[in-house]
Amino acid sequence: MKTALLFILPLIALLLVAAPLIPLFKGAVSGKKVKRNVILNLSAFFGVCLLAVLVPVGGLVSAAETTAAVASSSAGLGYIAAALVTGLACVGAGIAVAAGAPAAIGAVSEDPKVFAKALIFVVLGEGIAIYGLLISILILNNI
Repeated sequence: MKTALLFILPLIALLLVAAPLIPLFKGAVSGKKVKRNVILNLSAFFGVCLLAVLVPVGGLVSAAETTAAVASSSAGLGYIAAALVTGLACVGAGIAVAAGAPAAIGAVSEDPKVFAKALIFVVLGEGIAIYGLLISILILNNI
């Protein structure tokens, strides 16, 4: 019973995260319906996460296991912090490169002499991801 619940609950959370991609695969790439579905699915996912924290499933954790869980909760929060740092830094780098690279290509196509200046702006966007990776390595070394 315990192992089945420990397998099924993360699977449900994963399905809730992946559910907004279904309309994209069906061809409804834009529009109010897709936006509504994404908001609904993300709200449902975070609602399930909140319920999982507030209302634990009875009988899954015994009193003997709580001391080990308290000791490992700081490590778990450290892993979550490292994942968030890396993920959000990479998203920010992607946004920066998505804005800078096309502009750099357009500038170089008009005047090839500005290649070095344009490359600097693209590399600065990639630096954000490297800084996030370094911070996550520092977090993981302290766990």
